[in-house]
Amino acid sequence: MKRARQRTIRPRNPLAIDPLLRKGGAHQRKDKRASRARQKAASRRRGDES
Repeated sequence: MKRARQRTIRPRNPLAIDPLLRKGGAHQRKDKRASRARQKAASRRRGDES
């Protein structure tokens, strides 16, 4: 039987971790329907305030 190769676990670069974490957070859809839905939701919120 073949044996599976063991991979060595290398530590992450501490200088690269910060930029990687900054990419996270809430992402929005970028298609046409999503932008229209955002516009309608914003107009509804403005209508509730007045």
